[in-house]
Amino acid sequence: MSQARKIIGLMVALGLGLMASSIAFSQSAAVNDKVAERIAPAGSSCMSGDDCAAAPVAAASSGPRSGEDVYNTSCNTCHGMGVAGAPKYGEAADWTDRIAKGMDTLNDHAINGFNAMPPMGLCATCSDEEVIAAVEYLVENSQ
Repeated sequence: MSQARKIIGLMVALGLGLMASSIAFSQSAAVNDKVAERIAPAGSSCMSGDDCAAAPVAAASSGPRSGEDVYNTSCNTCHGMGVAGAPKYGEAADWTDRIAKGMDTLNDHAINGFNAMPPMGLCATCSDEEVIAAVEYLVENSQ
């Protein structure tokens, strides 16, 4: 075989090799793009200090919630059904002994917790004043 033929054969083989590798590379890039699309996060989060964290905050309430509002949003879960021995709303027999201990004791138990009742009745957004209003509402409607 002549020297020129060997060089041409080598160049053709080199050209075919480069073409095959470029096809493989372009296919792997497409596969990588599809994989990246499939594993991309479904949503995003916003951390304190980010621009997205500057979203407007809901207006603060104009004052403390009423005892009825607090009862309906937080207390009814347990006191409506008597969960874990909680005195039921509207059941005078459940409240008689408790009321006899005085409102200060009832308020203290509601704010600080007592037996199965957790502090603040697990109302993380309630103030002491709102919890006391809820206790008064419960007592007034359970005698």
